[in-house]
Amino acid sequence: MVRMAVMGASGRMGQMLVQLIDASDMAQLSAVVERAGHDWIGADLGVAMGGAARGLIVTDDWAEALEVSDAIIDFTSPGVSVALAQGAAAAGVVHVIGTTGFADADLDTIAQAGQTGRVVRAGNMSLGVNLLVTLTRQVAAALGAEFDIDIVEAHHRHKVDAPSGTALMLGEAAAEGRGVRLSDVADRGRDGITGARESGAIGFHAIRGGDYVGEHDVIFAGEGERIVLRHVASDRALFARGAVRAAIWAQGQGPGEYSMLDVLGLAQ
Repeated sequence: MVRMAVMGASGRMGQMLVQLIDASDMAQLSAVVERAGHDWIGADLGVAMGGAARGLIVTDDWAEALEVSDAIIDFTSPGVSVALAQGAAAAGVVHVIGTTGFADADLDTIAQAGQTGRVVRAGNMSLGVNLLVTLTRQVAAALGAEFDIDIVEAHHRHKVDAPSGTALMLGEAAAEGRGVRLSDVADRGRDGITGARESGAIGFHAIRGGDYVGEHDVIFAGEGERIVLRHVASDRALFARGAVRAAIWAQGQGPGEYSMLDVLGLAQ
């Protein structure tokens, strides 16, 4: 049984992770963590979630959680995830990161943690999305520059970052397929008199509203034809299932920063 801690236990994803770990025959819940000052701190997790007491107290001390865990799953915020990456690596605990919105410096710090620890980081933990990443790379490599690429994504009104982590994953895959750097070709917004589209640009467009779980389209538009690759998520549990799967998979790995493509055996 893999002992798993959950960061941000009161959130929608946190509570879903708790339920999936409880239902797993390969994992057990070892600790639950919330931010300092949260109403759940010091409370029994079961009671806080509206059920019976279960003897597991919510803490704001992630270092304490690491001491009793083999893996910690983290869908929180960039600042928390970066600090936790270093602590998890030092403790020898697998760190599964579903957080998005990182700056380049944050990603550098996480990569450093992967030199001594085991990190699985993905903008999206679903099987379908990671297959879409693979297909996007292949299609981009097969089509010439006369096909324009745009990535359109839609999420609920509460999402705070744009483009989504998944959209950026898809953009990176398209850029890799074309043998270029995404930072050199990304076009993140059009407004006013923009002029003609630059050849080779990869466009990003974000929709925020309602209760979208997550929708992503990769559009390859050529003269007289379009190819559209699409993934629609209708149940947030698919992300939690992927994170639990990643935490189990990483137990047998050496130090490194891995992605869900590695977990699913899709990495090149």
